[in-house]
Amino acid sequence: MSSPSKDLIEAEGALRTVIESLIDSQEGFQKIGDELKDEKLKLYFFAESLKRAEFRGDLEAILHQEGVKDIKESGTAAGAFVRVWGDLKAKLGGGDSALLEAAEEGEHSIQQAYTDALDKFLPLPIREVLVSQAAHIDASHDYVKAARNRQ
Repeated sequence: MSSPSKDLIEAEGALRTVIESLIDSQEGFQKIGDELKDEKLKLYFFAESLKRAEFRGDLEAILHQEGVKDIKESGTAAGAFVRVWGDLKAKLGGGDSALLEAAEEGEHSIQQAYTDALDKFLPLPIREVLVSQAAHIDASHDYVKAARNRQ
């Protein structure tokens, strides 16, 4: 059986990975929202960007409570690619459909980050927060996918 310190290190690593993905997601929703023509979708994307910031803050607070002081403020390389791809599609005139496709790709990435984190040993309070956030992420993915399918 793992020692508590090893479990805490694993939980911290899982949370840091999710936080990096949330940074990507927050920035991606903001940038795509800026480019969308559909006002309803634009508002949804801005609200989701704020929600991702809230989720990130919740996870950073958990790390701070556990004594972690240094929390890296950057996203992932894959997230940067999705943001650049979304920007490129917007500049090439791909329209809302192409932007929604890029957003859906980003949602797949963050879903995977949550799945990977939840596959690790996590104290129950941390697991509960991640499960709740993951459910929201899944619902958002479904919304983005449905919006893309309507285009």
